[in-house]
Amino acid sequence: MKKDDCIFCKIAGGEIPSKTIYEDELFRVILDLGPATKGHALIIPKEHADNLFELPTEIAAKVLPTAQKVAVMMKDKLHCDGLNLVQNNGEIAGQTVMHFHMHMIPRYESDGQEIGWIAGKPSQEELEAIKEQITD
Repeated sequence: MKKDDCIFCKIAGGEIPSKTIYEDELFRVILDLGPATKGHALIIPKEHADNLFELPTEIAAKVLPTAQKVAVMMKDKLHCDGLNLVQNNGEIAGQTVMHFHMHMIPRYESDGQEIGWIAGKPSQEELEAIKEQITD
């Protein structure tokens, strides 16, 4: 289903031009207009879902195989040294367009990017309590 006021629905549907590097019946993969590195791309499902919590399981199951296919293309053609897959859900997590999408960020030695987080130091008891909270 398409959402009329969603820019990514319009891009995925071909209504707004993009630099498409891969497309199939479920996804359009485009170059990001504000790239972190050379070749930074977005995997955009053609069906609208605001985020991972709403993404249909059958589409979610195809995101990673699509990412792998495009990653192989990037490694072969761009000669990147590595790749980050980044997927944000909700404003607090850094999502700026409320249409599920996955960033594919090719990494190059000395590219200057720092993608990561500050590691916490929970105790074994804290980890056990969190595990119980999630699995109960």
